[in-house]
Amino acid sequence: MSTGVRRRMGVEERRQQLIGVALDLFSRRSPDEVSIDEIATAAGISRPLVYHYFPGKLSLYEAALKRAAEDLAGRFAEPHEGPLGARLLRVMGRFFDFVDEHGPGFSALMRGGPAVSADGVSSKDHVSATNALIDSVRQAAYEQILAHLGVTDASPRLELVIRSWISLAESTALLWLDGRRIPRAELEIQLVHDFAALAAVSAAYDEGMATLLKEMVKDEPADGPFAELVGRLLSLAP
Repeated sequence: MSTGVRRRMGVEERRQQLIGVALDLFSRRSPDEVSIDEIATAAGISRPLVYHYFPGKLSLYEAALKRAAEDLAGRFAEPHEGPLGARLLRVMGRFFDFVDEHGPGFSALMRGGPAVSADGVSSKDHVSATNALIDSVRQAAYEQILAHLGVTDASPRLELVIRSWISLAESTALLWLDGRRIPRAELEIQLVHDFAALAAVSAAYDEGMATLLKEMVKDEPADGPFAELVGRLLSLAP
């Protein structure tokens, strides 16, 4: 039988609770629009107690951002089994799951975070930390794609292809959030096609990329994403 006595949280447990509450609020609205009072209310504590655990909204935002960045980086992890096209499609599905769940927060993350804290303190001092988190996600994605390709030391052209594709995925997601005017599933498959297309263009200029491209597609099934791209391109020919 419950006594109705609320259990007192430890310091780290309370910090993690606040980070979770803040991340949920930042995911639904721009961080600039979320106040410390709202975070306190959602956590069931007082405003001064929030400041006991975090110096201000920006420090709490950074902590929430770090958790979100770790989550997003994990979305690129995928077992190295089966055709590459299908693997990339599953990765894009999880990537867009994150974007869908954390829309405003994702937008703020990609655009550098909130402009000011609740007390008007400039976030310029936090820009480098925010950028470092963003770069850590991009680097994790880059390393995951290299691993899927079975490459440990990327050539300059391969690095260009992968990093360009990661940037394209980011910008595509941001544009999709602005009205969601293109079906998400179409964008997921389009981005997989984009990866193959970027690799193919690079292969036209580099023998090493041409060899890698052949390895990429040799085990692709007739109904896989890469084969679908070839079919779509052939249908455009006169």
